[in-house]
Amino acid sequence: MNSSEGEIAPAVQSILDAARERGGAEGRRSVDAQSLPAAFEAAEADGRVPIIAEVKPTSPTTDGERTDDPVELAEQMVAGGAAALSVLTEPEHFGGSPETLERVRAAVDVPVLRKDFVLHEEQLDVVESDVILLIVRFLHEENTDDLADLLDAARERGFQVLVETHTADEVEEAIEAGAEIVGVNNRDLAELEVDLETFEDVAPSVPENVTLIAESGISTPDDVARMRAAGADALLVGSAIMDGDVTENTRELTTTEQS
Repeated sequence: MNSSEGEIAPAVQSILDAARERGGAEGRRSVDAQSLPAAFEAAEADGRVPIIAEVKPTSPTTDGERTDDPVELAEQMVAGGAAALSVLTEPEHFGGSPETLERVRAAVDVPVLRKDFVLHEEQLDVVESDVILLIVRFLHEENTDDLADLLDAARERGFQVLVETHTADEVEEAIEAGAEIVGVNNRDLAELEVDLETFEDVAPSVPENVTLIAESGISTPDDVARMRAAGADALLVGSAIMDGDVTENTRELTTTEQS
């Protein structure tokens, strides 16, 4: 079932093409993962909004590049109250690497999401992380490994899985495949436009027992409050935190509900 409409944007197609060319790794990972939902609950208990802060050196949808040590950036995000981190391991378009994730995960005490574009089972074994990202739309475009099969393969290794969606149909597909953590991306991969109404429209289709994460376009405390009001258990934030003082930017968003 291909529930997304329109061709994906050329920049996204380039990311997909590069992901297709990247191989996996020899051997099989066995991961002792920290619980992402438990980290969100701990943040809530501490009076913080659960935020996954993203270590993102660069991106096709942003200008410039952040050249600070990724470990220092990660530590600043945790100091600002981030409940978890997302680390890019995609090299060509986002300046990430598996080695960066390894260094960050060794330095912090919060769950770490591997932000990459996994299409095949062997790509799960590149590096240990607490959470793996699977994007429904990318798996549609690749039309190979089934989402449910990849979910099972990831869990057999000990990974938790964030399944990224953009439409209610994709949410339905994710739930049917067994997803327990679902993200709704406000960015349309066809046009690269961001609309926070996407999450508001799609969130009601996510069962209450599923951990729900709002992704993309969240820049201000008002955006955080809006997504939380629409049902987000947590939010994934990249550019708004990376642009400027990382600790203060993180703190501003994680303390929104205290103000």
